[in-house]
Amino acid sequence: MTTATLAPVRAEDTGIGLSGHLRHVGALTRRNLMRIKADPESMFDAILMPVIFTVLFVYVFGGAISGGQDAYKQYMIPGLLGQTGLTLAMAVGTGLNSDFQTGVMDRFRTLPIGRSSVLLSKIAAETCRAMLSFTILIVFSLILGFELKGGLLELLAAIGLSLVFGMSIVWISMLLGMALRSAQAVQGVSMLVLMPMQFGSSIFAPTDTMPGWLQSFTEVNPLSALADACRALMNGQGAVAHPTFVVLAWSVGITAVFAPLAVARFRKRT
Repeated sequence: MTTATLAPVRAEDTGIGLSGHLRHVGALTRRNLMRIKADPESMFDAILMPVIFTVLFVYVFGGAISGGQDAYKQYMIPGLLGQTGLTLAMAVGTGLNSDFQTGVMDRFRTLPIGRSSVLLSKIAAETCRAMLSFTILIVFSLILGFELKGGLLELLAAIGLSLVFGMSIVWISMLLGMALRSAQAVQGVSMLVLMPMQFGSSIFAPTDTMPGWLQSFTEVNPLSALADACRALMNGQGAVAHPTFVVLAWSVGITAVFAPLAVARFRKRT
């Protein structure tokens, strides 16, 4: 047997077309979802995080920030859509790093599949997790008394906007997952990214009460624009066009920069 027959088969050499890549993405997405079914504990963050954050902030901080829980529900819950999508997105890198450490990617190297299909399937599976988390957040919020004043179409627009931004952040998360040596390191760096973005935004409190230097950061923080857009859509009042444009521009820019870097890093490692 020659050395050539032992070498991993690369998808770039096999002439896989668009339909082939779509089949591979579908098969790998199913594989990722089946792993979730076999390990339901991995869904705890998607299921419990919306509930915990809603209860914690509404009933612990609501009275102090807005003078009452009812007013704070209308302010904070729309922003939680973006915060939930961001947190779930950043967790993808940890799973990708674990796949490299446990040898799953070594098996993929021997298969005639498109290298980008592996990453796209991660995004597809994460989209399913995010949609479940968004659904739980909305249903639980309505039970607590949140008033959806903007209508169903506006709610779907807010969910879609949160999903678009969250999936752009997935590319950063996957790049971290491949660049860092351990899952613990990925988690640590992810928290360093998440904490300033989440709390240095308009998700949990109005920015006009913050010091000037922090207000400057919140103005360019895309999570502030996302929270403002979701708040305007779900409450049926406020400017929608500008924050929506800002979120979409950030999403396109992040994807344009980090998607090629993540794919290149993945090809280098596999």
